[in-house]
Amino acid sequence: MLTYDEAQQRYLEQSDEIEAADAAVRAAALRYKATRTIGRPEVEIEAQLLDFQKTLFLPLGPLADVGAAFGLVDPLQFRIRELVRRPIITATMPIYAGGQMDAARTGAASKLAIEEAARTETTAKGLAQVARAYFARQLAAEARDVRRDVVVRMEQLVADARALEREQQIARAQRLQAEAALEQAKREFEKADGDLAAAEIAVMSLLRLEAPTKLATPLAVREAALPPVEAFVDSALANHPAIRRLDASVTLAGAGVKSEAAQLRPNVYALAQYNLDRQNTLLTDPDFIMGVGIKFKLASGLGRRSQLSAARETEAQASAGAREARNQIEAGVRIAHSRAETARRRHALYARSIAAADESLRVARLSFRELQGTSRDVTDAELVAASARVEQALAAYEYVDALISLMESSGQMERLPDYLVAAGGGQ
Repeated sequence: MLTYDEAQQRYLEQSDEIEAADAAVRAAALRYKATRTIGRPEVEIEAQLLDFQKTLFLPLGPLADVGAAFGLVDPLQFRIRELVRRPIITATMPIYAGGQMDAARTGAASKLAIEEAARTETTAKGLAQVARAYFARQLAAEARDVRRDVVVRMEQLVADARALEREQQIARAQRLQAEAALEQAKREFEKADGDLAAAEIAVMSLLRLEAPTKLATPLAVREAALPPVEAFVDSALANHPAIRRLDASVTLAGAGVKSEAAQLRPNVYALAQYNLDRQNTLLTDPDFIMGVGIKFKLASGLGRRSQLSAARETEAQASAGAREARNQIEAGVRIAHSRAETARRRHALYARSIAAADESLRVARLSFRELQGTSRDVTDAELVAASARVEQALAAYEYVDALISLMESSGQMERLPDYLVAAGGGQ
């Protein structure tokens, strides 16, 4: 026995798709964490082994004549060649980057929000798929049971017809008609049984079940009307993951604008460098350096202003997409609410139709036994009664399907079990 609540929990625990979404969130969270240290000093240590050669020229000036007396050529030439080790440590710290550091933090936070919303959206879609598969199986089971009952009653009708034919109270044609109706009922039962098997496979696949399991939560329709549609609209605008994802995309696009704008501004940084080996060093190497630098790019291979304009257009595109999503989601909520209420009212009407069809079937059977009616009257009444029951079950499924759409579009798919309980479903 597996209730829908248990099926939902099983899916959440075993879904590979949700696990993949979780991994994407964790990766985005780590990237966002990495941006928290932007602006701190960057320290590098570097070691070089150099084969160094330097030629120096020293003019003798007024001493040229003296040097010539000693065989010295003006200018004097010295050549130094040695193997030099250069272990240095360098620290740089950005002071002003034109807003690029803030843009990087905002962008990373936005990407995390996008992945979190995508995970919620993936979870909601998965739960909706599970719910539809679960209750499609219940619909298939109800349809199979109705067709099985028809076969049983048709077998009884054929038995009665054969007995009456032997007593020569009905014509052979009536018996043949009853047998033909029985064969049709058997075909419809076989189809319904196949549909049930396919529905069970879908449930087993989604829930990672090794064998068909009896599902305990039946198709049920809430007798009272649903809460007003505005409550679901408000929930959708506040909680729908697609809206949260698109809002985060707008923020991300805004960070892109700030990042491109930063390319047009100077960078200011602090610099420190220290030579760890002052004895074995080049003549031109300082012992240490400390200072402040400014860097401004005068020209670039890419048109920086065009890049900035493109980023602004991307932000406008994201904003327009977010507004359109709000409109579509609100429309989806209203449509799903209307569908659910229509199916609820239609389901209630089928109760009266079933009562009338059952009474008609009872009268047709009695009339046939008393030779006041024909076997066709009975088979026609059987088909009407069976069709009414199947249609009522289908209306119940359409109600649950609309309820699933309503929960998904209003951003509260995890609350579906609460509405199923209210509808009379077992836990």
